[in-house]
Formats: sequence, structure tokens, C-alpha cells
Amino acid sequence: MTESIFQSLAAAARNGESVALGIITGAKGSSPQKIGAKALFYPDRKIRGTLGGGCLEAEAQRLALNSLKTGKPETFELVLDHDFGWDDGLICGGKVLGVVLPNAQKLGEKFWNELATRDVVKSWGVKNDFAVALTNPTIRPSNNPFPADWLYTETITPPCALWIAGSGHIAQAFAPLALQLDFAVSVFDDRPELANHEFFPKEVSIHTGNWGEILSVPMPSAPTLGLIVTRGHNHDALVLESWIRRQFGFLGMIGSKRKWRMISEKFQHAKIATAEELARVACPVGIKIESKSVLEIAVSIVAQFIDKRAEILGKFTSAQSSPSPR
Repeated sequence: MTESIFQSLAAAARNGESVALGIITGAKGSSPQKIGAKALFYPDRKIRGTLGGGCLEAEAQRLALNSLKTGKPETFELVLDHDFGWDDGLICGGKVLGVVLPNAQKLGEKFWNELATRDVVKSWGVKNDFAVALTNPTIRPSNNPFPADWLYTETITPPCALWIAGSGHIAQAFAPLALQLDFAVSVFDDRPELANHEFFPKEVSIHTGNWGEILSVPMPSAPTLGLIVTRGHNHDALVLESWIRRQFGFLGMIGSKRKWRMISEKFQHAKIATAEELARVACPVGIKIESKSVLEIAVSIVAQFIDKRAEILGKFTSAQSSPSPR
């Protein structure tokens, strides 16, 4: 998994390195980034993360470098029109608001590591007086306005879990992409010669053994998505028979339309699953991009999982929302 902004801030605190934190706190109309986009600006002009690139980021960097000199926080409001973005081709027509916090590393390694460690739901924010603090870990819908005394608030959740049944070529190409895209990945297979860290990154959780054992592993509390890409139709059906009864937010399976029709008919005839349950499974999995190679297939699948994760998290955050201020 790639290093987060919070991890980079913890490292800056540990190393005594000055850094300014920029955050997009508001956006109207078309803009290159969304609320919550972050970037770190270093005195040597290095940038980690992005606020949207182009002239927007150049202006944010100018403010950040100045704030590092003065020690004073800055807010900004930029209209992305012809006058502002013509030279850089950034004519979005929208408006972005943001804040720049100089010497954000001074909050300390412990503070930023607390946010980087996404073990439970937690919240933090920037107050109107530019003070940074943890807040009550209450999730609210993303379209709610910030409380009156806060410039910005954010709720951090544990990463969505992604379970992969199978450890062949597709899984080996798919798992590293999913890790980079902030999924907590687990691989399940009865072939330890393939399901091991020689073929998968060390961050992947590996479950091997007979299918009866590994299919009974308890599901995590985080929203979980599943992908079935075993070595054949029979093993796919075996995993599906177990996983279709579990609380996956999304379940996809590799295969043709003909394969899916055969499995669906068999499951319904044997009363293994209802038509409604089967309708929740995406097979063939992946978006249509004329994929042919293993990596292209993996890209098409991970794109669909990104889209489904956004749907799941939208429902998850709304369900746990609260009208009380954080």
C-alpha cells in the first residue's frame, strides 16, 4: 500500500523536517480535485500528494512556501476560469477553497500516526482558528456542511476488505493493484505453492488449506468485497456456494455469460440460492474495455471494484450519520 499523507507527516515529525499541509476544503462546479484532497509542500519545492495539479497547485505551493517563511496559516479561494487557468489549460469553470497549514509536522509523530493507523473509525479537522484536533468519530454524509466552528472535518474509516478466492495469474495481477488502491487484500486457495508471498505482496493476508476450512474464516467488521477467480468452474461454484450466503457488499466472479447461466440454473434447481441472491453476483466481472491480457483483465476488474466500493461507502457513511455536531 502506498504511503499516506498522514504517514509522510509522521515521518516529517520524526525527522524534524518542516512541511506545509494543503487541503481542499470546498469545491463548487467543475474542479480537478474533490474536498479532502491533500498535498504536502516542502521548502525544497518537493510536493507529495496533489491538490489537482497545474496552476491550482502552483498557486497553493506559492502560498505554502510563503506560510513556511512566515509561520502563518493561509486560506485560499480560486476560481478556475479563463483568467486563472488559460496558460496551464486548467479551465474547469469551478471554484475551490482550501487551507494551508505551515509546520504541520509540529503536531507530532504520535498525532499523525494516530490518523495513519486506520484500525477504527476516527475523525479530525481544522478549526476556524487553524487549530488541528481530533473530533468525535461520527460519520456523516459527505454533502453535510462542516460545523460552524470548523474549516474542515474528515472521518477516516478502516480500508474496505477485499477477499480473493484463487491465487492464479489474475489474482497475482489484481492483488497488487488493489493494495495500491487502498483495499485490505486477503487471498484464499488450497494451493500453498501459489498462495504465498513469493507471488503476492507481503501486505496480502494469505489463507491456505482445504476449502472447507478457509471458507469458514470469519468476515471482518469493515465492508467487504469478494472476487472469485479459482482454477476452474467447479472450484468457482464451490466458493460461490459459500460466499453467496455471506454479507459481501459486492461479489464478482470470472467467467463467460454461458458459464454464469449454467451455474445459475444449477444453483436454483438445487435450491442453493434464489434468483434474487444470484442477481447480486457480477459475472462476468469487470468493466468492458476490450481487455485481453492478464493485466488488462485485472485493470477492468479493479475499476469495477473501485466503483462498487464508492457505492458501499456512500451507504455505509449515510447509515452511520448523525445530526449532532462533531
